[in-house]
Amino acid sequence: MDTAAAALPVFVPLLLLSPWSPLGSAQGQFSAGGCTFDDGPGACDYHQDLYDDFEWVHVSAQEPHYLPPEMPQGSYMIVDSSDHDPGEKARLQLPTMKENDTHCIDFSYLLYSQKGLNPGTLNILVRVNKGPLANPIWNVTGFTGRDWLRAELAVSTFWPNEYQVIFEAEVSGGRSGYIAIDDIQVLSYPCDKSPHFLRLGDVEVNAGQNATFQCIATGRDAVHNKLWLQRRNGEDIPVAQTKNINHRRFAASFRLQEVTKTDQDLYRCVTQSERGSGVSNFAQLIVREPPRPIAPPQLLGVGPTYLLIQLNANSIIGDGPIILKEVEYRMTSGSWTETHAVNAPTYKLWHLDPDTEYEIRVLLTRPGEGGTGLPGPPLITRTKCAEPMRTPKTLKIAEIQARRIAVDWESLGYNITRCHTFNVTICYHYFRGHNESKADCLDMDPKAPQHVVNHLPPYTNVSLKMILTNPEGRKESEETIIQTDEDVPGPVPVNSLQGTSFENKIFLNWKEPLDPNGIITQYEVSYSSIRSFDPAVPVAGPPQTVSNLWNSTHHVFMHLHPGTTYQFFIRASTVKGFGPATAINVTTNISAPTLPDYEGVDASLNETATTITVLLRPAQAKGAPISAYQIVVEELHPHRTKREAGAMECYQVPVTYQNALSGGSPYYFAAELPPGNLPEPAPFTVGDNRTYQGFWNPPLAPRKGYNIYFQAMSSVEKETKTQCVRIATKAAATEEPEVIPDPAKQTDRVVKIAGISAGILVFILLLLVVILIVKKRRSYYSYSYYLKLAKKRKDVMGNTRQEMTHMVNAMDRSYADQSTLHAEDPLSITFMDQHNFSPRLPNDPLVPTAVLVPITGRKNVYHGDNNSFFAISYL
Repeated sequence: MDTAAAALPVFVPLLLLSPWSPLGSAQGQFSAGGCTFDDGPGACDYHQDLYDDFEWVHVSAQEPHYLPPEMPQGSYMIVDSSDHDPGEKARLQLPTMKENDTHCIDFSYLLYSQKGLNPGTLNILVRVNKGPLANPIWNVTGFTGRDWLRAELAVSTFWPNEYQVIFEAEVSGGRSGYIAIDDIQVLSYPCDKSPHFLRLGDVEVNAGQNATFQCIATGRDAVHNKLWLQRRNGEDIPVAQTKNINHRRFAASFRLQEVTKTDQDLYRCVTQSERGSGVSNFAQLIVREPPRPIAPPQLLGVGPTYLLIQLNANSIIGDGPIILKEVEYRMTSGSWTETHAVNAPTYKLWHLDPDTEYEIRVLLTRPGEGGTGLPGPPLITRTKCAEPMRTPKTLKIAEIQARRIAVDWESLGYNITRCHTFNVTICYHYFRGHNESKADCLDMDPKAPQHVVNHLPPYTNVSLKMILTNPEGRKESEETIIQTDEDVPGPVPVNSLQGTSFENKIFLNWKEPLDPNGIITQYEVSYSSIRSFDPAVPVAGPPQTVSNLWNSTHHVFMHLHPGTTYQFFIRASTVKGFGPATAINVTTNISAPTLPDYEGVDASLNETATTITVLLRPAQAKGAPISAYQIVVEELHPHRTKREAGAMECYQVPVTYQNALSGGSPYYFAAELPPGNLPEPAPFTVGDNRTYQGFWNPPLAPRKGYNIYFQAMSSVEKETKTQCVRIATKAAATEEPEVIPDPAKQTDRVVKIAGISAGILVFILLLLVVILIVKKRRSYYSYSYYLKLAKKRKDVMGNTRQEMTHMVNAMDRSYADQSTLHAEDPLSITFMDQHNFSPRLPNDPLVPTAVLVPITGRKNVYHGDNNSFFAISYL
């Protein structure tokens, strides 16, 4: 406060006693709660509010101050508005008072400004039981002059309540002037100018109803004062009606509309005049919540026409006591509602409709207007269905098709079904061939005017009946038999299609469709070629069509190309048309290639003792390309019957020359040629001692006769066809050749030479052992003996070597002739190259040389060709 006082403007000091002071007596002349501020507010137990914006300033008559000279003299409390911002407030709190009677508080105030501006507002607030501050019960705003004015406050408070009066100064926007208070008196008798209110009683109403407070006040001419009902939270409610009871008492009514729990609070009556204000005690508005059940009713039993429930009214939301219980029910689909008063824990609702959903609630009522609470949570339940009234009438067939039947019947209403949830079922059954039968039931839409049974077999008698079903029973109509219409047939069974192939025709047979769907009238087969092994065969072309009668399930397709795949589409027909086609691919057999006509034509070009050269001409493919050409040599035997070339069977099994020798075969394959090696006629030498595709073509034996065959082979997948023709015959030679060995014995000669060589090597090893033994026994032989023996062996070796040289030269000349056909073929090699054989003996000086010496007149030494005998001599 000292700081606030120092901030005041500096003026000429005033006298301690001012004639402006309304009362000059001491503070002790006032009752408890009053104050003259001579010794400051603390002496009167007045306190500054700790939560306001600034503080009141004490002006003392015994101390100098700096107020304008026109301000009153004496001690009082003041606020300088020029030192604070607009809207800021300062509160001075009187001590708390508790009296069981009427008080009158009298005080002096002024609001002054040198320029006549508004210094602010002086508010009087009354706090009850340390509660929140309500709106002011009295206030004054604006310039009031330099003189003190008196006002009184009539407070009606009753034990055990307590109250506290608060003086509040609020700075205005002008920020100029002073607000001052002085000489506060608390009187124990009624005020003279302000009315006093009688005790205001509590008001109790049910939620949703109107609440009315009636305030009765005593005083003269108070009916014209300003009146309102003040809520503790600060809301003011205007007066609804006032009336005079007599010349000293009047009544004011205040009405709160449709109160709720949020309106429950403390309220008091306030009146205000120019000289002061009157305030009543706080009364409570009690808002009772009408009771409402927490849980819905419980279903105990249900039937087609009744529902048994338990109310569950013990657990409620709201206030009691409960004076009435009611059951409210209605159809969930209806608008009407019925209410039955109930005085028992359970209740049975009668005369209800079957299969109808009902909503059931419980109502509870407490005393007072509007005491009936809201309906509790609903129990939504449905009555049971009743058995249908009667069976449906006979079915009416609306439409018959091959796979569906449309059925009409009468509309089924609630009066027939006795249930809102019912099923309309169409049951059907039929028999088909092979003791096949089917029975099924279909749920239909009861609201549809027409019902369709789908997925029926065509051309079949179907038995139909309708069944009406609800949870409590069922009714069936009589059976009706209808035959479905024909339809296109099903496909011909694919596993019944069988095609037998020939070179230029195909035999095809099939079976009737598994689902004829009527009477089969004909079969249609369309076919076309899709590919061929022979590139020369045209495969692109329009399909051809063949029609068979209903009882013909096979057909022979003629004039086809060999080695060609044909695609057949077979479909059956009824009066409704053709069904889907079934496809099958059948390939004709390939034909043997066609060789040129060698009849009467000699294909031999040249002939030697061991070879024959023939002219090969390419074959014509037929149904498949040429795979290979084969040269077959057949040995002629005098006792074997000669075959005609045109009627002969070709040589299917390839036999090499070596296998023919060991197996006794009369023929062997001399060569196999790729088709690309014979694009045009070319010569070929049989016996050229070459190898063709693994087949050795050995020299022919001069003393034997041979038939030469030319074969052409076509091979595709697992089918092979061969055509052959005899193109030449080589007769046996009548004169023996000079030194040409027999090819049949050539291999045996080579084997014998190899055996002799091995024996020579063994003998050389034995001879070396003997020589070592002889050297150790030199005492038994003389040196001249060894010289004679060496000379003798040398002469024998020279003669023998000349004979061997003559024999080897003769063998080399036997292989001199070579073939002119396929001279560059990398697969053709000579027999001598193939076996890597040399008849000459090695001439190594470190190894003894063995020679063959002819010996006559001796046996069992070595048996060779032409009954020759040889001895072995070593050097």
